[in-house]
Amino acid sequence: MFKNAVRATALATLVIAVTVPAALAEPPGTDAPAAAPAKPPTVTSVLKGEGRMDYPVTDEDVRVKVDAEAVFPADHPFRPSRTSGTFRIQHGYPARDGKPARILWGDFKVDCLTTGGPTATVTGTLVRTSPGHPWRTALDRHTRMGVSFYVPAGGGDTARIGLSGATAKGKPKLTRCMAPAADATVIDGGYVLKDRVRS
Repeated sequence: MFKNAVRATALATLVIAVTVPAALAEPPGTDAPAAAPAKPPTVTSVLKGEGRMDYPVTDEDVRVKVDAEAVFPADHPFRPSRTSGTFRIQHGYPARDGKPARILWGDFKVDCLTTGGPTATVTGTLVRTSPGHPWRTALDRHTRMGVSFYVPAGGGDTARIGLSGATAKGKPKLTRCMAPAADATVIDGGYVLKDRVRS
């Protein structure tokens, strides 16, 4: 009986010796490391392409080329928080009245891209033009223009463009993100629009 008591005491001592260090290694109240917060989703719109628009003077070639991207707040994807890209408005004239053919163009830095379904609106400020372009003297520096787009999905409809033009010299700039209805048919080329894609 004495031997059994000694053996029991020895086992109890061994258990304490083994378990106490483990308890000391993790003090009461210590939590596991918190998981890193999940990144909020990104909402992005992209508009790219080049198209020739229907123009009343049929032998003149008016084109709009665009490469624009906008990032929207995930919880309010209506007004972009960040926009980048460029667009170009180009007007080609044939040889006429003894004058050679010429192409005039203006490049714009995009400051807004908004999209909704098959429609998009882009605005930007003028940053450079072709040599001798009348815009250099007729318009304020860094004037703003806007372009609207209708980009149908599939091949069942025709794409359209709308151009705002610029405000007169000395007048307030066109408001960001504003452009007229897309009323001119695209007769050559086309555009690709991705509307507020979450990733």
